[in-house]
Amino acid sequence: MKRTLDRLTGMIPMYKLVVVSLVALTAVALVLSLAGQLSYAPLALLASLAVAVSSAWLTGWLAALIVRTKFHPESSIITGLLLFTIMQPTLDPLALAGIALASTIASASKYVIAVRGRHIFNPAAVGALVVGIIGLSYPAWWIGTPFLLAIVVIGAFLVLYRTQKLAMAGVFLGLSFAVFAIVIVLRGGTFADWMSLAVLSSPLVFLAGFMLSEPLTLPPRRWQQFLIAAIVALIATVPFSFPANKYLFALLVGNLVAFAFGQRRAIRLSFVGKKLIGPATYELTFQPDRPVRFVPGQYMELTIPHRKADFRGSRRYFSVASAPTADGPITFAITVPSKSSSFKAALLALEPGARVHGTGVGGDFALPSNDRQPLLLIAGGIGITPFASQLAHNTAAQRDITVLYATSSAGDLPYGELLERSGARVVLFAPEAPASLPSGWTYAGPGRITGDRVSEHVQDAASRHAFVSGPPAFVSGLRGALKSLGVKRVHTDAFSGY
Repeated sequence: MKRTLDRLTGMIPMYKLVVVSLVALTAVALVLSLAGQLSYAPLALLASLAVAVSSAWLTGWLAALIVRTKFHPESSIITGLLLFTIMQPTLDPLALAGIALASTIASASKYVIAVRGRHIFNPAAVGALVVGIIGLSYPAWWIGTPFLLAIVVIGAFLVLYRTQKLAMAGVFLGLSFAVFAIVIVLRGGTFADWMSLAVLSSPLVFLAGFMLSEPLTLPPRRWQQFLIAAIVALIATVPFSFPANKYLFALLVGNLVAFAFGQRRAIRLSFVGKKLIGPATYELTFQPDRPVRFVPGQYMELTIPHRKADFRGSRRYFSVASAPTADGPITFAITVPSKSSSFKAALLALEPGARVHGTGVGGDFALPSNDRQPLLLIAGGIGITPFASQLAHNTAAQRDITVLYATSSAGDLPYGELLERSGARVVLFAPEAPASLPSGWTYAGPGRITGDRVSEHVQDAASRHAFVSGPPAFVSGLRGALKSLGVKRVHTDAFSGY
């Protein structure tokens, strides 16, 4: 089941998955409205939808034209759909003008409420809150209704699963539901009251899945994300009066705190060049305009606008392959199949000096700070990339590191020289045995890495801190296998949709 889910979600880029989920919610809402199961008429829903999306799209297009940057239609469509689900559907011209204003403010905020090119707040929340305070339209969160709960849960789960934010959402929802329960008990309410107010008729699940999870307004580390989730949950659910909407206010406070943790500027890179480091595997080098803060093992999202972009779009996450430096270049590695995506084709077609935008750095795939902790690093194919950054940064020459490296291609091994210089013990799983192996290396034969093969080559695996990186199926299978071998700490980095 997990492998199927990984494969299906990996086929759809994150932003398109959000669009598809919100469109599905909209379609179900219209059907329910036609059946008389919603409080809002179909025409009110359609009018509000048209105004919200068209206003967000038009403002986004104009803003991109004014500041001479690439217009991202998906981002504007998401903003419009979010505002459609937040603002009260209506046919009243003045209220529709309020929805149009909310969409305009939301799209403009991506460029206006920004520091050094990086926006701070969730755009839809900004637009809805401002219009709510003015009073032109009301943030009703009509999406929070029992009739839509099932489709909201499915959509939120898919988005959170795809972005690996299920645990963060769990913190938010668990704390929110707990506070709701305490407040209801103190007021003499019942379990039925809690179910109605906290679960069936609240926007908490929608907020967690589609707004709190917005990558551009989250801090890079998991513990920081948990903190933001707790802050937003407490502000949203602890009783106090706010002139517009507490949910929106809570999210914006969380965004502000998150901004303090992250890279507080846009990341602009100049392409330096590329080189072939293995069969169909390229290392690409970029020079950032300013130093980029990251921990070895983290990833960066790159935006490569290009014509005739395919379904997977113009944004993609890549693990950084280079070690952090004060002002040096940043490298990434990609494997290009015979039938490549338009994104990878555009990436390989970059000319030296081409400008590329990075939207942020994140991830918790970081080695423990304790140099005495023995490590087991397991890489499948291009999953070696985060380990390349970590091993290049490793200053403890005597650190006990064993690397299991599986590749399906014969020929040069990507980052083989780096592995040799690192001094780590390497067990290689490849179709053919190399002509010669560096000292401390073992050729384990062809085929997959399994629990039995880990046990055979790493007898002390249970005492090691394990890290697994590669395709989702590879990572999922080895995580369970390592647990069965008694490995207590297993960190994973699945290259979903890579």
